[in-house]
Amino acid sequence: MGIVKISDQMHENLRVAGTALSRSINAQAEHWMRVGMLTEMHPDLDYRAICQLLIQAELNGGLDLTNAATLGTAASPKTAAAVATKGRH
Repeated sequence: MGIVKISDQMHENLRVAGTALSRSINAQAEHWMRVGMLTEMHPDLDYRAICQLLIQAELNGGLDLTNAATLGTAASPKTAAAVATKGRH
């Protein structure tokens, strides 16, 4: 764990978004960082697919850089969509 310095405006953005989405400021910042990390690693995926990867990562023990890279080997928009619809009728 460490300290990350951010601008006052970004802190306010985090506060507003976190409140709206029932997350703490830290939880909102971590969410945005996870989404950003996966977006950089998988630029072909849209936000929905990125969220599906976050869920898959959580089911696999949490998101770390190695896990995120592993998710990417099998991840494609079609694969991510299949993960989301698995078990639906």
